[in-house]
Amino acid sequence: MNAQKYDLVILGTGPGGEGASMQACKLGKNVAVVEKYYKIGGSCTHRGTIPSKALRYAIYRMTDTNHNPLYRETGFSANFSFGQLRKSAAGVIAKQVDMRQTFYERNRVPVIPGAARFVDANTIEAVQENGARTRMHADAFVIAVGSRPYRPPGVDFNHPCIFDSDTILDLKDTPQTITIYGAGVVGCEYTSMFRNLGCKVNLVNTRQKLLEFLDDEIIDALAYHMRDRGVLLRHGEEYERIEGVEDGVILHLKSGKALKTDVLLWANGRSGNVEELDLDKVGLVPNSRGQLEVNENFQTKVPHIYAVGDVIGFPSLASAAYSQGRSAATHYVEGKLDHTPTKSIPTGIYTSPEISSLGLTERELTEAKIPYEVGHSQFKSLARAQITGQTVGMLKILFHRETLELLGIHCFGQNAAEIIHIGQAIMAQPGAGNSLLYFINTTFNYPTMAEAYRVAALNGYNRLF
Repeated sequence: MNAQKYDLVILGTGPGGEGASMQACKLGKNVAVVEKYYKIGGSCTHRGTIPSKALRYAIYRMTDTNHNPLYRETGFSANFSFGQLRKSAAGVIAKQVDMRQTFYERNRVPVIPGAARFVDANTIEAVQENGARTRMHADAFVIAVGSRPYRPPGVDFNHPCIFDSDTILDLKDTPQTITIYGAGVVGCEYTSMFRNLGCKVNLVNTRQKLLEFLDDEIIDALAYHMRDRGVLLRHGEEYERIEGVEDGVILHLKSGKALKTDVLLWANGRSGNVEELDLDKVGLVPNSRGQLEVNENFQTKVPHIYAVGDVIGFPSLASAAYSQGRSAATHYVEGKLDHTPTKSIPTGIYTSPEISSLGLTERELTEAKIPYEVGHSQFKSLARAQITGQTVGMLKILFHRETLELLGIHCFGQNAAEIIHIGQAIMAQPGAGNSLLYFINTTFNYPTMAEAYRVAALNGYNRLF
């Protein structure tokens, strides 16, 4: 079989694959991308970030309407099922697919259909469901095949009441009760969504705290507000077995507890989509969760084969994957990287309220013996938050006591994932440009949520004297 020749072949059209494809072609390389599914965009567009966030927004709009006193006085009430709310994402997904398709067409990057597998270190095949094969030879490859929900053996995911984070999007009716096993980002986000729909929620956490990578104050705030909303948190638990019954699901825990609910959502980990790649042909061995080890340049142990996105593990964010893809392509073309993106990528967690953070936590700064101080701004004191009624939350700035350098920014509340970028821009400034004084000396529009930075900066600065 004759092989088509390219400089670089990318496996997957999710954020990581798109970032690598666009960067490499802009740098003058002959690029092709292989996509297993019939539409581009990867899990981010079709089963993950886009549909779940569109669903979250639809739920928010419905609950916000129902809590608005102007509507309550007229007797109006919006009550849509989970399935009806989920349909709101369809139009967004279609727009995203069309837009991303034009990126490849405009840059003359062919999208080769089929499941990719390595033939040798410089050759892959794309195999379609009908058996058609396309063989490609390249100088380098970027593996950006993404991940899927981890499914432990012995759990019957064919049962109509047992779901993972992909199949939960196909749920038609809103359950009265749900158990969510796994309190990572996905588990916490769906906990907020189902509780906002009025479901009774059990959130089962295999660890002792929620989202332990976050600042402790943010963790405590999230746990408090979940409990305040009626979520039952169960920390330090592990499942023994999951029993699907006629009218629901029973989660049996090793502690002896048994939780029966209408629906169970398994949200405990993800696995890299590497099974079909024939990685043994190139000497690569993924770990038990299908993840590949890479260096700071996103190279695997085979230097001309790169890997980015969920298939390399943390931070497993769409934003990070795109930046990683661009970096991998840049390193392939130029042989060096001046900037490693993962260190400056904020977290964005779409719970209710929202969470976003950047930089170091108090725990990390204390362990490193870095002298720091804390500045707080409570949203309930901001005029803009009072006007909109979104008064739950805070902005927290961590800064060096002597140099006033910003060390960490942690936000909890409405639009946290947007607010974080103001601090991100200042933290990225070189030398003395990264300083708490920027927020003290800058005039912010009033009333705005951005004003939280000035309030937090003054609060922290006053602690120095």
